[in-house]
Amino acid sequence: MADQDQPRVVDTGRDSGQDKCPSCGSTDISLNPETGMLRCNFCRNESLPEKAADFEGDVSHLQGKIVGSGTKDIEADAESMITLKCQSCGAEVVVDTDQSAQSRCHWCRNTLSVNEQIPNGAIPDAVLPFSVKQEAARAEIDKFVAKRQFFAYPKFKQEFCSENVMGVYLPYMVVDVNAHADLRGQGEVLVREYTVGSGNDRQTRYDADLYTVERDFDITMRGMTIESSAEKLDTSSSDRTNNIINAIMPFDTENCVGWSANFLKGYASEKRTVNVEQLKGHVETKAKDIARHQANTTLTAYDRGVKWSSEQLNIKGQQWKAAYLPVWLYSYQQVKSPTSKVLHYVAVNARSSETMGSVPIHQPKLLGFSFIVGLIGLIIALMIGPLSTLNLVESEWIFALVLSGAAYYYYFYNKYRNAGARHMHEYDTDAAISNVKSVDKFVKHRKGLSNATMSGANNLAVNYGKGAGLSAKIGSALKSASGD
Repeated sequence: MADQDQPRVVDTGRDSGQDKCPSCGSTDISLNPETGMLRCNFCRNESLPEKAADFEGDVSHLQGKIVGSGTKDIEADAESMITLKCQSCGAEVVVDTDQSAQSRCHWCRNTLSVNEQIPNGAIPDAVLPFSVKQEAARAEIDKFVAKRQFFAYPKFKQEFCSENVMGVYLPYMVVDVNAHADLRGQGEVLVREYTVGSGNDRQTRYDADLYTVERDFDITMRGMTIESSAEKLDTSSSDRTNNIINAIMPFDTENCVGWSANFLKGYASEKRTVNVEQLKGHVETKAKDIARHQANTTLTAYDRGVKWSSEQLNIKGQQWKAAYLPVWLYSYQQVKSPTSKVLHYVAVNARSSETMGSVPIHQPKLLGFSFIVGLIGLIIALMIGPLSTLNLVESEWIFALVLSGAAYYYYFYNKYRNAGARHMHEYDTDAAISNVKSVDKFVKHRKGLSNATMSGANNLAVNYGKGAGLSAKIGSALKSASGD
């Protein structure tokens, strides 16, 4: 994938530290979540900042690299304490950007905001305002937790209170990509499905036609979102359920507006801690996933799948914006032992109300019930009879009964922990392909195949975030269950 040097920087910062109501001049301004606009708390006038200018609107025309000034590299020694000069009375006011992006002048009481971007990741290019109210978010969290009470950790049930939910702006990079994809491999088309053998030896076989498959196309991707906090970016973390926050995407980033600290009044925020260069690999992997799945719209004939042996993606143009996106977040720290603690999240997308969460599990109770279910399944299996006297369908039922305890555990662990939950970026990202060139060349007819799908088919594969698999999480949970 090509990388572009010397990016064009779009300056999204502002010189003034004072945001005034255009109607009365007051600086006491905050977000009205019902309208998504900024409301003057003095005269009640509402206004909305313009969207960030000078970014390329037509992604298909993107060439080279464009970055917002809010994405500039973070300097390790950048000061969090900055001094603003009040435009009303001339006094100097110190703002600690680690704590807030606003402060009041101690002489004239006007509010001053940090609009000039500083190299510590605190000021982005754009912000997406809250539109889901706290009451609505609490209702979603209450509903989510209410469905997960039976196996919930006893102390969690005692201490859970959705009043502790916090509205927080989390840092993301919003990336648009204009690229060209070249995919090459082989695909199979089902010709016939049939059964061979008799009795207990009956087996299903498949005949299929094998083709050489090539797809060459242009692709645009708009609004790809990547967490830009190193902590939240780690979705495989064992001490916090970061995948939950990832799973409430997508956000309607097309409705982001230019940065204004007034949107943060009443909400918390978290600074960006990683740079564009550090996120480049994440974007490339996501982009390849999206291109692979977009190609599937041209592969409907290959009902047994396609195995790509070569996947090339050349990025012709890209643009990056640093953005604050809104989340309602409930957190609970489960203390398993003095050295083992897990921070569980229940998160609500503050634009769409999409909710996902992790509820701490009382492992002894879940394991006990799983053992009972498995024991009942085994007893029923033994009552049915030995496998040698059963046909194929009956044998499959026996195996299902024997494994019923493990299946029971798997189902409820997934329902409560949601360790495999993630953002479906391959489907959710706004993407479109054009100028498609196709090659579909018959190779040979295959007979008597035992697999229901093509061996090695990867056209539905997802590579981004695959290290945080659900099975690995469940295995870890089973190993540590005795210490819960």
